[in-house]
Amino acid sequence: MDIILVPGLWLDATSWTDVARALEARGHRPIPLTLPGMGLPAAESALIGMADWIDAVVVEIDRAPGPVALVGHSGAGNVVWGAADARPQRVSRVVFVDTVPPPPGAGISEFAVVDGVIPFPGWDFFPEEDVYDLDEATRAVGAALTRSVPARVPTDPVLLSGGRHDVPVTILMGSMGATELEAEIDNWGSYGEEYRSIRDVTVTRIGSGHWPQFSQPDRLAELISESVSHSESAVDGDDSA
Repeated sequence: MDIILVPGLWLDATSWTDVARALEARGHRPIPLTLPGMGLPAAESALIGMADWIDAVVVEIDRAPGPVALVGHSGAGNVVWGAADARPQRVSRVVFVDTVPPPPGAGISEFAVVDGVIPFPGWDFFPEEDVYDLDEATRAVGAALTRSVPARVPTDPVLLSGGRHDVPVTILMGSMGATELEAEIDNWGSYGEEYRSIRDVTVTRIGSGHWPQFSQPDRLAELISESVSHSESAVDGDDSA
């Protein structure tokens, strides 16, 4: 199956290299993306927002010959959910990596703007539970891959209005399993309402920090492949009925 891999903030297509290689070995066709405006100065990226990132994914969905799976890491959860909302009949499954489906109008978060863009704040910015499994060598490699983000993107609301709730969802959480997430998500306001509205959702614990594509790429690829293969089997079954 075609699997569109959408990186979170500050990362581009190269952040998926190890995961993509492992997915190819499992017979899939990974399509890692670099989203518009990454690494560009404010003069070239100031007008780029969440809608532009969603549109970039929709273009790839429309280009594919058949159903696709979408994988979104961290802030890219907003991007892939928006794309699934726009093309629910073309998306066989959405896989969220250490994030959850956002409700309508949600932004990602707020970060410091420097010279009109948002640079990577460094690993020390994040809590220990997010980065504990990244050794110094991995942090150096990961940081070298980062680019600035257009200033509007993290706070732009995701606009949702379509049939996204009928699209099957897998949530791969770094440290939470299904029991923990179920116990927590109703405390997250409209995020809990969005989660409860999804007809088919599976939650699996990765056993990692926030960047498993760097710390556990084979494990992440295995879980993505299992999720996507389940959807592919369902599609094949529908075709033969």
